[in-house]
Amino acid sequence: MGRIWGIAGLGALCAAAVAAFFLFSAQDDVENGAFTAPGIEPLTFQGARQEFWRLTPALLLVVYEAFGETQEDAIYDTLASVTHGEALEYLYLERVGAMAGGGLEEADQTIHEIKLLNTSVAQQDAALKIEASWQVIGTVGHAEHMHVRGNTYSADLTVAPVEGAWRITDFELLDVNRDAAGETFLAPQTN
Repeated sequence: MGRIWGIAGLGALCAAAVAAFFLFSAQDDVENGAFTAPGIEPLTFQGARQEFWRLTPALLLVVYEAFGETQEDAIYDTLASVTHGEALEYLYLERVGAMAGGGLEEADQTIHEIKLLNTSVAQQDAALKIEASWQVIGTVGHAEHMHVRGNTYSADLTVAPVEGAWRITDFELLDVNRDAAGETFLAPQTN
């Protein structure tokens, strides 16, 4: 009986050693590898921490592109390119929920700029915790006129490398301020 326990114990020890090897290998990959991000060069973990002010709007811009989509599969696929896990689920359900209430039948928004206002970053394990406030400047069309919008958002984001790319893995919206909603002007003529 003692021999069986010894073999089982040795097997458990080997399994733990293999798991530790892969855990440390994955940690080395995160610390030493460079991961893609939309519109900017690949960033290592340390590079992303130093350049989070560039990485954050690059990821958010793709989220807004997804929100401009009108087909559910396009919304999901676009979001999945820059989000993962809980953030993907939350943002997808937010967008599809807005469509259920009579949302966009055709794309009617153009993002001109995402401007970070206040941000801070901290490392948490193999992820970056980013507290961010940003302003989105764009136009939103309704029938025969367009609105310029300058909405301000605040959120806590977790950004981590997933499958070779930087992705938002957690997204907690804290505040939306639409005070600077913009002005109305006539839509340009199209032929």
